[in-house]
Amino acid sequence: MAVTLTDAAASRVQAFLKNRGKGLGLRVGVKTTGCSGLAYVLEFVDDLNEGDEVFEDKDVKIIIDAKSLIYLDGTELDYTREGLNEGFQFNNPNKKDECGCGESFTV
Repeated sequence: MAVTLTDAAASRVQAFLKNRGKGLGLRVGVKTTGCSGLAYVLEFVDDLNEGDEVFEDKDVKIIIDAKSLIYLDGTELDYTREGLNEGFQFNNPNKKDECGCGESFTV
């Protein structure tokens, strides 16, 4: 199952990659941080690392390292705009709780 993208998220990633002029796709991962333990990480990928899993959804390659995959499996990445705020939203079925500011989560 891995990570899927909504149409809005796929469109935004494709636009970023086009403006950037290079890149294989988008790395989605987690890192240990914050008051709840884990935070999401997004970055563009130019080269694959050993152990990377590559998924494709809506013509976008999504790259996930093996350690992050267990926390992200089944996650849907969306892109939303609300007033002046815009950004990626993670709809993660593995998330059990998140901190009050929404910057970190637990599984």
